[in-house]
Parts: sequence; structure tokens; C-alpha cells
Amino acid sequence: MTPAAASSSPRLRAGVIRRGNTWSYVIRVTDARGVSKPRWVGGFASEDEAKAARDRARLDARRGEYVGRDDITVAAYLRQWLDGHALVVKPKTLAGYRNLIDSYVVPRLGRLKLQAVRPSTLSAFYQELLTSGGKGGRPLSARTVQYVHSILRKAFADAVLVDRILPSNPAATAKRPRKTLAVKGSGVWDAEQLASFLDAARRHRLFAFFHVAAYTGARRGELLHLRWSDVDLGPSPSVRIRGTVNVVDGTRVEGTTKGGRERVVSIDPGTVTVLVEHRARQEQDRLRAEDSWEGTGHVFCREIGAPLYPDTVSQLMPKLVAEHNASVPASRQVPSIRLHDLRHTHATLLLKAGVPAHVVAARLGHADASITLRVYAHVLGDQATGAASIFADLMAERTASTAPDAAVLRADHVGTPEGLAGHRAAPRPGHRVSKGVSKRAWNAKGRNR
Repeated sequence: MTPAAASSSPRLRAGVIRRGNTWSYVIRVTDARGVSKPRWVGGFASEDEAKAARDRARLDARRGEYVGRDDITVAAYLRQWLDGHALVVKPKTLAGYRNLIDSYVVPRLGRLKLQAVRPSTLSAFYQELLTSGGKGGRPLSARTVQYVHSILRKAFADAVLVDRILPSNPAATAKRPRKTLAVKGSGVWDAEQLASFLDAARRHRLFAFFHVAAYTGARRGELLHLRWSDVDLGPSPSVRIRGTVNVVDGTRVEGTTKGGRERVVSIDPGTVTVLVEHRARQEQDRLRAEDSWEGTGHVFCREIGAPLYPDTVSQLMPKLVAEHNASVPASRQVPSIRLHDLRHTHATLLLKAGVPAHVVAARLGHADASITLRVYAHVLGDQATGAASIFADLMAERTASTAPDAAVLRADHVGTPEGLAGHRAAPRPGHRVSKGVSKRAWNAKGRNR
């Protein structure tokens, strides 16, 4: 290059250079391995714009918040995120994430560059799912859209905090369907309906499963994970909930509970009797199976001792309900509910009976009583309607017990000098009221003594 050509070529000044009709800047950024590398950013219309952007980038780099340009797509990033997320979530949870991403996110947003996603992009995406995101263009439920949003919010949060690809989380401010936690009352039985159902189910080999589910509020997977070593039938009978069961890609998988915590749930003497009879029946099954017995110590298992799959008991529930309804008059038939609704029935009956929310939360395995209060708000709302009358009744009883004697304070003299005579000190014998003091003033003086 000749000296003349060199002098006419663009020169880098303070990290800013002109390239054709636009301006660019360069800064050095230290990556996660501690290696300092140059980062070029161009396309600015003027030198001042480039310098202003350079200054902001330098500040972000010093804070460790610098986000460079990245061409990774939403689909590619979510694939990487799922692979890394497999280390921190249960297999069943990961399978659910992957299914929702592959079914709804990738077909619609997969080709977009991750850095091009804005809150408005996601708001429009959620609206599309609500109106035509289901099979055959049918609407998708708000609950499913809420799940999709929760996954994207987690993934994009990692893109901000861990991978430094996004400057902010677009899902955090996107408009999405309102979360609904309240359990509908139509999916809950009253005590009479539950007792009638259990009485009819008593003839089935797995009756004990449905009884324990209703009397403990435990989840389906938690009961299928239960071993006899977790059952205490002594003076303080209880069951220890240690884990749960799920199915991933057709394989039965055991893991920790939903919240990752064990809990002990007390049981009543009637449930103790049911479990004792169930164990005796299980022992008869073992003797009949002889060498074919596959005993694993599970409380609820197949006739040959093999563990049960969750779908087995879920599919049995509507069959037992149908058998019950076919055997009783129409007036005693019960509405069809899911197996999981036995858990809601347990909680609802306890709350209506006045059991404190934190006690119910402990039985259900909720991390905090506030979860119980939100999920079963409709139950507490029903109770609140009578709270005013209860308080008024309590005060009426108290008022009646402390009311003055009728002979001293007659109702027709309330507020008159005669009626107040018994409630103030009368003038001493021989003492005359000053002429300058009216009877009203004297009464007032007596009340203030």
C-alpha cells in the first residue's frame, strides 16, 4: 500500500471507525474463560451515534453485563437450554417442557433470531395460541398457554443471566392469560357422596388405594411410590410420603416429590384397618403367585407384586364411579370426577370443617399455606359469608351478659336524668346543688366522674 493510499484509508480513533457510509465501534470484552476479545458493532448513521453506543457498551462490559450480537435462533437456543436443563429438573418435567416447545413454540417462533424477540412478539404469539393454537386450528386452553409462557420465561431468564445473549427478558413483560388456581366446586364431592363411593368400591382389589387417597389427600404418584416400610400402623399411625411416580416415554420412573420434600401424614383408625386388610389380601396374592411374585415392597401393586403404572388407577376411577351409579337410585348417584379430585375433596372438607389452612397445607405437601389459600379460595369465600353473623352473635352474647339491671336502667328512661340516676354519684345528703348549675350540667358532671 502506497503512503497516499494509507493516508486516505479510514483510521480507527478511540475505538470508532468509518466504513463506507456508516460508522462502527470496537471494544474488548472478557468472556467466561477470562479471554479478552474484540467485539465489533456497526451500522451507525453518524460518528456521534457510534461513540454513544461505544460508551454504553464499555460501561456494560465493566459491569459484566455486555451483550454482543448473536445470530442464534429461538429453536436452536431452546434445544441447548433443554439439554442443559435436564440436570436440574425431573425427567417427567423435562419431557413436558420438550413437548410444549416442539408442539407450539418451534413451529411459530423457531426461525426468529433470539435477540429479535420482543414482549409484543410473545403477546401476539400467546393470542394466536388462545384463538387457533390447538389441533385443527381449535383454541388452546388458557392453562396450556400459561404453561408455555412459564417455560419461555425460564428459558429467556437464563439467556439473560447465564448465557448473556439477551439484555432483558421479553417474557417478563409480555401480556399472557391470567393464571387461575382456584379449584371449581363441581369437581369435589361432599362427605356423603365420598362415603357412598368408597362403600361401593370396597369390593375392588385396589379399594385401599382410593380410600387412602381420599383420607390423606396424597397425590396419585405419591401413593404409588409408597412402600410398607413407609407405613406406621402403631399408636400414632401415619404414612411417610417420600417420592412420586411418573411415566416418561412409556417407562415408569420414580423420583422425589413435587416439592422435593418428604412429609408425614397422620391417618385415622379406620384407615389403619383398611391397610391391615389390604396387606392381608396382598399376602394371599403372594402365596398364590408363588415363584411368579415380583414383590418390591410397594403398598399398592399388581396381583403378582409388580409396581402399578399411574394410568392404571386413573382409568379405574371412572369405572368405579359408573359401577356405583348403576347400583344406586338416581338420587344417590355421584357426579363424575377425576382421581386427582379426591385430593381436592380431602382439602375442601377439612377447610369447611374449620381445620386451619396451614394444617391442610402440611397434609397436602404445599410449600406454603398461601398456596392452599389461593387454590381453595372458593371454600374460604363460602365461609366468609357467615363470618359477620358469627361475630355479631358473639358480641350479642357478651352484651347480654354485661347489660345493667333493668330496674336500674329502664329502657324508657335511657338518656334521661332518671335513667342515669343509678350511673352517677347522687348529691350527698344535705348538699344543695348550686343555683348556677343546671340539672343537665350536673348530670354531665356525674357522668364524667
